[in-house]
Amino acid sequence: MRSIWNGAISFGLVSIPIKLVNATESHTISFRQIHTEDNGRIRYRKVCEVEDREVSQSEIGKGYEDADGTIVPITDEDLSHLPIPTARTIEIVAFVPAEKIDPLQMGAAYYLAASGAPAAKPYTLLREALKRSNKVAIAKFALRGRERLGMLRVVDDAIAMHALLWPDEVRAPEGVAPDVDVTIRDKELDLADALMDTLGEVEMEELHDEYREALEEVIAAKAAGEAPPEAPAPAAGGKVLDLMAALESSVRAARESREPASAAGEAEVRALSRRRSTPKETGAKKSASTAKKTAAKKTTARKSTARSAEPAGKSTAKSSTAKSSTAKKTTAKKAAARKRSA
Repeated sequence: MRSIWNGAISFGLVSIPIKLVNATESHTISFRQIHTEDNGRIRYRKVCEVEDREVSQSEIGKGYEDADGTIVPITDEDLSHLPIPTARTIEIVAFVPAEKIDPLQMGAAYYLAASGAPAAKPYTLLREALKRSNKVAIAKFALRGRERLGMLRVVDDAIAMHALLWPDEVRAPEGVAPDVDVTIRDKELDLADALMDTLGEVEMEELHDEYREALEEVIAAKAAGEAPPEAPAPAAGGKVLDLMAALESSVRAARESREPASAAGEAEVRALSRRRSTPKETGAKKSASTAKKTAAKKTTARKSTARSAEPAGKSTAKSSTAKSSTAKKTTAKKAAARKRSA
């Protein structure tokens, strides 16, 4: 992975040379703006409003627009004099429990890679210290012209850093919650709990962007000169006014959708008290049962064929012998029964 920033982690008096690399990547499909008549690209040009002409990148600088519209030019030299001690350093300022970090503050994620062999030991020391403490490190660093807040944590055998918003950048949820009094009954909460249990958990790796996949199919079809696939008709939804009825229907639908998956061995919502046989075991049992029945039929067929081929005298003799043998066994059983009862 290509590094986007080189610097060092400042851990007290310990300095750890590191490289900053992106921990995430975007798979979003982007489009270009085109002229619909001839598919020509639409491009934007940078034009100076005063001179009304296009300017090159070398002529473009930074400026701050004041409240009255006045532009205050700011040069790179002006920015170089700012007192930022974290210009090339990720300065750890504290260690806190991870639950103290509000997820609303989390931004982009990066991996911190040790830069060179001398950085391996102090890097490993910090990583193991974070593991053993069950805490995350709060740090300050400068990136893209501004000082930022970061959170360092361990991911597998690497140290990751999440850019954090400053606390005053997180807005309070004022006016977001309903401003009317609502009473929730215990039965409604029970149904909501049942729906949550029925839906169960999910492996995050199994989730994927279905919209992007469908979009790729459309693009591939258009590129091949074929008609794009038609989208399935949306399910007709009725307006449900009764919350209880909606919850009950949701629980029922969730259970029905989970049953085929559990039967196929794909997923189970919760552990069952009795073990269910898997489809392979069921198939094996059915195959064994079918094989036994088939073998029994073949044996019966052979016996009946053999009987029909025997002479009448032998058949009668066998029959009478079998009857006398059965009678002897019955008499022996009765005698044994009388002895036990006596």
